[in-house]
Amino acid sequence: MNIEQFMRGYKAAWEQRDESMFAALFAADGEYHNTPFATQRGHQQLAEYWRRVKLQDDVRVTYEVLASTVASGIAHWHVTYQVASEELFQIWAKSTGTNLVARKPGDPLPRMVLDGLLRAEFEDNSCKKCQIWWHSMPQPS
Repeated sequence: MNIEQFMRGYKAAWEQRDESMFAALFAADGEYHNTPFATQRGHQQLAEYWRRVKLQDDVRVTYEVLASTVASGIAHWHVTYQVASEELFQIWAKSTGTNLVARKPGDPLPRMVLDGLLRAEFEDNSCKKCQIWWHSMPQPS
């Protein structure tokens, strides 16, 4: 596996909202650092974390590979999605550094924009370690 193959799989897993597809990108003891302070290890934790994408609709992922070696790579990624549940909106709104969107009860849920960088390390045709750094905000009208 290389960064291009990983990013194709990452894009497909996110757009298809498929936690099994996501976990299959990783080694059995693979790590996903979704923030600098949170890590999911192993297929069970990876799949459990990724299930939250089922609360997203109309997911669109683009990426650009910035650097690639035999054993690692860096990519810039960009995602937009429609928040599909109040639960997901509350998860996002409670995130550190996130400003709560001014919404009144009954207002439509926002479409979100995420932009970030991803660094991945590969071993034996799977991802051993993936770290992401990202920011999110409601998509401007």
